[in-house]
Parts: sequence; C-alpha cells; structure tokens
Amino acid sequence: MTNTSTQPRTVSTVDRGKLDIKALVLLAVLLAAGFILNFTVGKSIATLTGNAIGPEFIISAFCLTILIIRPNIGQALVIGLISAAVIQLTTSSPFIDFAAEGIAAMLMALIVNLGMRTPAAKLIPLVGTFVATAVSGIIFMTIKLATMGFAPEVVAALPAAMLPVIFATAAFNAVVVAALYLPMRKALKLGD
Repeated sequence: MTNTSTQPRTVSTVDRGKLDIKALVLLAVLLAAGFILNFTVGKSIATLTGNAIGPEFIISAFCLTILIIRPNIGQALVIGLISAAVIQLTTSSPFIDFAAEGIAAMLMALIVNLGMRTPAAKLIPLVGTFVATAVSGIIFMTIKLATMGFAPEVVAALPAAMLPVIFATAAFNAVVVAALYLPMRKALKLGD
C-alpha cells in the first residue's frame, strides 16, 4: 500500500530587510539598553578619560540593529530618526542629532547592504560602525559650528577639541558592535 497523502513543503528563509514589529522591538530593546549604558558606563568612561572618549551607545544600538535586520535606506532613516528622538532626552544640543543620526543610519545601511555580500563581510560590523559613528560626530560638530555662526574663535577651538573625541568614540563603538554582532545573530538564530 502506498501513501498518497502529501505533506506541504515548507521553505525556511531568513527574513531580512523589513522594518516590521519584530525589527522595531529589537530596535527598542537595543535603544533602551544603549540609553541605560549611556547613563552608566558611558558617563563613567567619559569621566575616567577626561571626556576624551564619550561612547554613544545609542549609535552602537542602531548600527547593531541595521546589521541584524539589513533595512533599505529609507527604513534606515527611520531607525536613525527614532534613535535621534531617544538621544533628545540627554543631549545638550537639541535637534542636531536628527540630521547626524539620520544620515549616519542611512550610511550604515548602505555599507551593510553592499559590504555583507563581499569577502570583507567579517569586517563590516567594525568598519561600518566606525564610519557611521565618525560621520555622525562630524555632522554634529559641523551643525554646532553653523549654529555658532562659524565664529573664527569657535572654528579654531571646537574641531580641535571634538575630533579626537569623535574618532575615539567611533573606535570604541566599532569594537562594541563587532564584539556583539555574532553573539546577537546567534541568539536570534539568524543565518546569512
């Protein structure tokens, strides 16, 4: 006797690139963790280094989210704007982060979506986060200079003070995201 009943076939795929409820929950959890880390670890590191490094865990959170869900550029902009809204709770310069994080998130998505298909994919968490954090900081600094009218004394002093902090923060964030990316991917049971 042969069995003529057939079972439906299922295909498992990794669902990437959607800004759905699952992705938004992941972003919310990572932003909440980033917000708490900014107030605790971030402030401690800044104090210990004389404000030479001021890690911005919110940027780390959105970079990690972008690495995991692989959104398109428009969706990355939404992620950046949501992240900037969270930063507004602690910033000393309101609204600047909307431009800085929006652009940085789109750049991170571009780097991830292009780079993860190359032999350099293993370096993308580190390089992408470094570049996104540095660009965010440079945009923030440039807008800050503009709000001060590009006064010569400010132009002479602010970049000299901020650029080392920006690049040290970018390096710190890059290491944090690179260290967390694989464990997070495994915890979420994601393949590539």
